[in-house]
Amino acid sequence: SFSRKKRHHIVIASNLISDVQSVLRSRLFEETSNCRSDIAKAEHTLTDLVKRTVEFGESNSLLIIGAKGSGKTTVVREAITKLQKNEKISKSLLVVRLNGYVQTDDRIALDEITRQLHLENTVGDKVFGSFSETLAFLLEALRQGSSDSSQPILFILEEFDLFAQHKNQTLLYNLFDLTMAGLTPMLVVGLTCRLDVMELLEKRVKSRFSHRQLYICNQWGTEDYIEAFSVLLHLDESFGKKSSKHKSFLKTWNASVKEMSENVSVRDILKRQFDISKELPSLYHLLVQPVTQISMTHQFITAADIADSARNIFADSKSNILHGVSVLELCLIISMNHLTNIYSGEPFNFQMVYNEFLKFSQKKSHILQRYKKPVVLKAFEHLTELELLKSKDNCVTAGSKILKEYRPMILLVEQQQLRDAIYKYPGCPTDVQQWAESSIV
Repeated sequence: SFSRKKRHHIVIASNLISDVQSVLRSRLFEETSNCRSDIAKAEHTLTDLVKRTVEFGESNSLLIIGAKGSGKTTVVREAITKLQKNEKISKSLLVVRLNGYVQTDDRIALDEITRQLHLENTVGDKVFGSFSETLAFLLEALRQGSSDSSQPILFILEEFDLFAQHKNQTLLYNLFDLTMAGLTPMLVVGLTCRLDVMELLEKRVKSRFSHRQLYICNQWGTEDYIEAFSVLLHLDESFGKKSSKHKSFLKTWNASVKEMSENVSVRDILKRQFDISKELPSLYHLLVQPVTQISMTHQFITAADIADSARNIFADSKSNILHGVSVLELCLIISMNHLTNIYSGEPFNFQMVYNEFLKFSQKKSHILQRYKKPVVLKAFEHLTELELLKSKDNCVTAGSKILKEYRPMILLVEQQQLRDAIYKYPGCPTDVQQWAESSIV
């Protein structure tokens, strides 16, 4: 009986942890949480435009402009999710999504529009004289007898500025022209991060655009960012209604989140993250690792988890590569750093690096075995493959004329990266460390 009760408590605890992870993962991976008032305001504007298109047959065009990661796609997604709860709108509204990175020309875009409107069979083997004829035929096929019964369509153009690079801007011209004609209820929404996007449009395209522009601008301060951190981890009261265990865990969890958000080291990490990017995706990135580590044996996120995640985010990729090179390759990098300092950043070649390495190895022969020149050259080439150094200018094309031992090279490792690598290198010989320190200015 005792064993059965124990198993029962373990199952309850396991389900509880699973529920916590489910809530937090949905916020981070599905990005269902919205902590910004400006996004809510923009969402309301877009929702209103779509409603007018569906209910009154109004046709419009709109540009949503904001920096990458500022929430442009979130505005559109939240607006559509909200509208789909309205049965009348969800049944009649057609949504066509295009992306400038994928639909790289108008023909590809037209094929995608046909596919998303499920009109492949309608088009069949018909031959059209122009792009506009094809698009007009597609829209005509959606009519249900009269112009008043046409299905409203929402066109979402991600990376709108890339569509402006299409030949003659045919797609944009036809979409905007159809919104002006008003025969089919349409709303064209373009998303872009370019503030000068209007300057990219041809005169005939610009004249057909309604000039509605919605700017997404994050005006958060540091405290707002820290508050968003707490909101993302905070469990709602609805979580506690599942069971008494959930209710008890809810209070403990929220108390730990509050304590963590007031922790000095956590606040310092968040301030550093805020200086890099104050958008929500940066918070999602920071919290992914701590959330996925929640388990039966580790039920609460701690300041140490946040610090560990931050270290992984801020880790320098080249420093990490340097931790995995051999002692010989590390010595060659130190030799290159010496030469870079001596010659004030001028290019060097393998022969110069080899001579510098020989000076050190001959003095410290008890630490480094006497590597033969072909072995050292192989290590040098491996560093080139790792992109820790590169050939200067166009010397690669002239490789047939210049021997690889004398090809001018440039070191791509900075002083701080070398310093970090030396201190963190496992089992780095003391003499090598001292030699490296003498080369770091």
